[in-house]
Amino acid sequence: MARKKSWRDMSKGQRISVVASGVVNMALLVAAQRSIAKTPDANVRGKKGIWRAVSFVNFFGPVSYFLFGRRRDSALVGGSPAKR
Repeated sequence: MARKKSWRDMSKGQRISVVASGVVNMALLVAAQRSIAKTPDANVRGKKGIWRAVSFVNFFGPVSYFLFGRRRDSALVGGSPAKR
């Protein structure tokens, strides 16, 4: 069985990609948590507590919240309320 690579065994490019993926993951997590906090209950599919827990699953949790957890209002056009 191959030995697990340590930080020192990685090339500079591999180190950069590990750090970059960590930063992206953390940014998605913070964005999802903030969105869950600011979004009214009526605009979230399911319970907010469940989505908070799901958002802690690496990368897939926050992405799934943004894709499936938020309700999209048909009255919103371009991110702002449509003028009537």
